[in-house]
Amino acid sequence: MALYTYKAIDARGKSVMGRVEAVNLFDLEQRLSRMDLDLVSGGPSSQASRFFGRRVPRQDLINFCFHLEQLATAGVPVMEGLVDLRDSLENPRFREVVSGLVESIEGGRNLSQALSEFPEVFSRVFVSLVRSGEQTGKLSEVLKALTESLKWEDELAAQTKKLMVYPAFVGGIVLLVTFFLMIYLVPQMTGFIRNMGQDIPLQTVILMAVSAFFVDYWWAVIAAPFVAWFGLKWAAKTYPRVEYALDHYKLAMPLVGPILRKIILSRFASSFAMMYGSGITVLDAIRSCEEIVGNKPLEQALHTVGQQIAEGKNMTAAFQDVGLFPPLVIRMLRIGENTGGLDTALLNVAYFYNREVKESIGKVQAMIEPALTLVLGAILGWVMLSVLGPVYDAISKMKF
Repeated sequence: MALYTYKAIDARGKSVMGRVEAVNLFDLEQRLSRMDLDLVSGGPSSQASRFFGRRVPRQDLINFCFHLEQLATAGVPVMEGLVDLRDSLENPRFREVVSGLVESIEGGRNLSQALSEFPEVFSRVFVSLVRSGEQTGKLSEVLKALTESLKWEDELAAQTKKLMVYPAFVGGIVLLVTFFLMIYLVPQMTGFIRNMGQDIPLQTVILMAVSAFFVDYWWAVIAAPFVAWFGLKWAAKTYPRVEYALDHYKLAMPLVGPILRKIILSRFASSFAMMYGSGITVLDAIRSCEEIVGNKPLEQALHTVGQQIAEGKNMTAAFQDVGLFPPLVIRMLRIGENTGGLDTALLNVAYFYNREVKESIGKVQAMIEPALTLVLGAILGWVMLSVLGPVYDAISKMKF
């Protein structure tokens, strides 16, 4: 099916615009009719609209899970809940998705099958958890767990943004000041220093060379970070070894590496606990976790763990042998296996790492602020000493 852009009129006579997948214009009209919309005009959506219209904010997914969880707890049929949710949504893209879910369920599919038709919105883990909830009769509990998980991801994203705002602001100031000094101020002082007719100190020679490089190749200095970024992205997509090495380096980076490791382990522990608690087998849960950790070394480690467990090895021993999981995770896995409360033990791991991530982000933020201030001060100090040093020497040698 293709993605169609349409303009329609709802039951109240209000004009509505959006996009929906359909086979042709006739199918589009039929789909809109089932949504109580009268088609005015429509046509295939452009590739640009298709690309930019796919994104659904996490907040909408949180509201989706919370809404369905409340209705499922109250015993309201899923179909009625989706229709009610569709009519109250403001995001046109997500309204189309929910409309598609309604159509699929009307066609005889269950909720998980309908969700699987929109992989760009609902991940495989999301669909697997909902399917497990349907099969075990714990749909409301699964939706509640998904709501809490999405809230945690949203809170973590907000904290990360907060962490990056100040460094980005100060870093931008540092770059602007550096460009001003190297391209405008230092070249004006260079001629004066050379005309003094005395030996130029080494630090001043280095400053003049750096300034000349900035003047001649300022475009290269600006383009270098972007070229490096896109080059690494291309290399990571093209060569698996490069992607593996980059992901390994991310975990080994000072300050940031430990925080990233805790975020990944927390995501793994909470997702594994949700899936196991929902009735998904250990092997299926591990395979699903391979897709969500977002780090090749840990993904490979989980793949190895799954193979060893499938061959009959003890789960705790399999996790311990790969050597990438810290003692806390191993200890909680052992406790969970021995007590039969694996999901509870892993939720304790997720809680501990969530708390650690918040504390670590606060500490890093407190360290970054003075560090960037020191960098700016060091650049200004180097320029001042390199420029004023020869001037001061010349004045001190003058005879009055």
